[in-house]
Amino acid sequence: MLKSQRAAFILQRLNEHYPKTPTPLIHSSIYELLISVLLSAQCTDERVNKVTPTLFKKANTPFEMQHVPLETVYKIIRPCGLAPKKSEAIVQLSKILVAKYSGKVPKTFEELETLPGVGHKTAGVVMSQGFGYPAFPVDTHIHRLAQRWGLTKKGNNVVQTERDLKTAFPEHEWNKLHLQIIFYGREFCSARGCDGRVCEICKTCYPNRKHPFKTKKP
Repeated sequence: MLKSQRAAFILQRLNEHYPKTPTPLIHSSIYELLISVLLSAQCTDERVNKVTPTLFKKANTPFEMQHVPLETVYKIIRPCGLAPKKSEAIVQLSKILVAKYSGKVPKTFEELETLPGVGHKTAGVVMSQGFGYPAFPVDTHIHRLAQRWGLTKKGNNVVQTERDLKTAFPEHEWNKLHLQIIFYGREFCSARGCDGRVCEICKTCYPNRKHPFKTKKP
């Protein structure tokens, strides 16, 4: 099966499995989405969604958050891991949003990635799920599945994987597809649930694969 054929099959199956793609992180504003995505680094969405109601009750705008004591933020978000860095980033980026952007979250990758704690993946999620801009954020899960499904050859870093996925799929599918791959990975093709020979997509794309597929970490 050629790469183009694999991509077409994957797109069809994911659209069948997940015709709707609700954003996993619960939020009521772009600012809340930004903070939630920042917290999700090396943490599950489920845990983030348990923490953010308490945090956003304390402050859900950069105007309010900039005045919340760092220790208070730290105590609330501690279950998410990396709390010292994340709490400092939340307070500092809130101050920057107020001082530089009148309290609004900027709408470009370049500006978002200058904010404390905001990398390319976080910026991509905000741009795609928050502003509807075509983007293909790649986390470690998508990076792993892209390799298993033969959609990226390099496998050395998420930047290259992002480029390969953007080439493989139409731009208008990117925002939805990013979430569909995450949903499918959690349900059918997790790190423990499939080794490249178990789930429907893996078996269809590589029916003759006899040994577990070893993915390269980013």
